[in-house]
Amino acid sequence: MERIQREGDPRVAEYARLGDPEWLQSRGLFVAEGRLVVRRVLADARSRVRSLLVNDAAHRDLAPALEAARCDPPVYVCETGAFRDITGFDIHRGCLALVERPAPRTSADVAANARVIVVLEDVANPDNIGGVFRNAAALGGGAVILSPSCADPLYRKAIRTSMAATLRVPFARADEWPADLLRLRDDGFTIAVLTPHPAAQRLDEFAALACPRIALVAGNEGAGLSAAVESAADYRVRIPIDDGVDSLNVAVAVGIALYALRA
Repeated sequence: MERIQREGDPRVAEYARLGDPEWLQSRGLFVAEGRLVVRRVLADARSRVRSLLVNDAAHRDLAPALEAARCDPPVYVCETGAFRDITGFDIHRGCLALVERPAPRTSADVAANARVIVVLEDVANPDNIGGVFRNAAALGGGAVILSPSCADPLYRKAIRTSMAATLRVPFARADEWPADLLRLRDDGFTIAVLTPHPAAQRLDEFAALACPRIALVAGNEGAGLSAAVESAADYRVRIPIDDGVDSLNVAVAVGIALYALRA
């Protein structure tokens, strides 16, 4: 444990780039925020923690996790009020870790052992990304595949919203879109797209078909799915909702669909 007494200490210089996710990603890093998330990172043998920046309370709370961890990262301790000077943000939880990003995986790799996977197209809101991963972890989504323009699941807000599910649920970013989606059919997946279109099949009717493997595809709340993706679907599926409501939040829609398919 090393105590940080002043702003600009070079030992925590990387934490000053907390608000620059592109810089962090270019260095192969992501930020874990909050004790629950950091504890899970420390417990995961696949994660390599570069360092921690914590206040005294978080340091005490994390002591058992640090002792049990297979790694021995530097732990920098500062006053809670110093987080703003160091990072530019008020980190009220008083707990951050810089973690090395895992090696990228392919769509085929993450989907290999899954029965139901979630595929997202152009979902750029990190809160929605986190919500989808949290639902996938809770409701049988074996993996998540993201189109090239989706938000980063390892962005700290996405990790926090997901309750660290983005660190647990396997994911891949499609290198070729929508070709990677179409290749899932060759691996036995039925491609089902979520759409509010009234001509689409009701979710309960689709779930009753009991397809052996399903790729559940959802788009962003503004433009929805691209024409290329929707036209490539084996099934177009809708969640019946009350008149006067255009659509559901994408994370909510994915959660409802995963529950129906699991049941």
